Amino acid sequence: MKPGEPLALLSRRAFLRRGTLVMAAATFGRWARDGWTEDVPATTPALRFGLITDVHYADKAPTTKRFYRESIAKMREAVAKFHEAKPAFVIEVGDLIDEAPTAEGEIGHFKTIDAEYALLPCDRHYVLGNHDVWTLTKTQFLDAAGRKAAHYSFDNSGHHFVVLDSCYRTDGVAYGGKNFKWDDTDVPAAQRDWLAADLKATGKPTIVFIHHRTDIADPHAIKSGAEVRKILEESGQVLAVFQGHQHINAHNEINGIHYVTMMATVDGSGETNSAYALLEVFADGTISVDGFRRQADYSLARGIRTPTAARLFE
Repeated sequence: MKPGEPLALLSRRAFLRRGTLVMAAATFGRWARDGWTEDVPATTPALRFGLITDVHYADKAPTTKRFYRESIAKMREAVAKFHEAKPAFVIEVGDLIDEAPTAEGEIGHFKTIDAEYALLPCDRHYVLGNHDVWTLTKTQFLDAAGRKAAHYSFDNSGHHFVVLDSCYRTDGVAYGGKNFKWDDTDVPAAQRDWLAADLKATGKPTIVFIHHRTDIADPHAIKSGAEVRKILEESGQVLAVFQGHQHINAHNEINGIHYVTMMATVDGSGETNSAYALLEVFADGTISVDGFRRQADYSLARGIRTPTAARLFE
């Protein structure tokens, strides 16, 4: 494998059956200012965090695919696993709740599932999803969650993390109060400007979280995906983007950045039909996704960047 070349994106457990993953991870080098070196093992992660998405909790009857009430038990299991792993933080990538006829009903859904989520012994984060703000306004959801903003950034263990808010119509109007269609979604220009400035201000390796997809042209994706990807690429420091919304496992690598769509928690009945993950980030930019239940595993080596986007980590 050439330095910087992405590791094959296959099940980590399947890779382990070949007996090669640990050896491969131990021999990764690092990208330094003076080039690639292979004398720095990447066996100890710089950071571990948890991820869960599309929980869709609601006190209502299931559909053929979504089992809303069972999300309580699924969240409980995920929180227990996170307790064992002691992550630096856990991030929920949107659609924590499903819709109710009234704002009071949706707040009730939120309080019920957040009582489980709040049992985490670490920081927790919320990415806005379209179902979170169907009847509720963004202000109502954020007030219930005790949060000030829907898009923001933070640092942890030498890494930078960005939470984006894709709950806008293409005309720039924010979602809320049943004022949108599910496939009319975007990150507006003002937020894109904020993103560019935020990335310019940090020299740290960066991971981005957003509910809707940014890597495809599809009803499940934001309409300004190409513009957002350009901002991420030009920063030269974004390792990966983690997304939800489509309820599938999917991966794309575009111009050196990994775009990973995570499996929904709500789909399917019973404990085996859940999904959540622990992620480890290594000093060389490798990200290991250890998926549980229906969530796929990935080993994501730092991608190859074009010369124009090669702003090195300093």
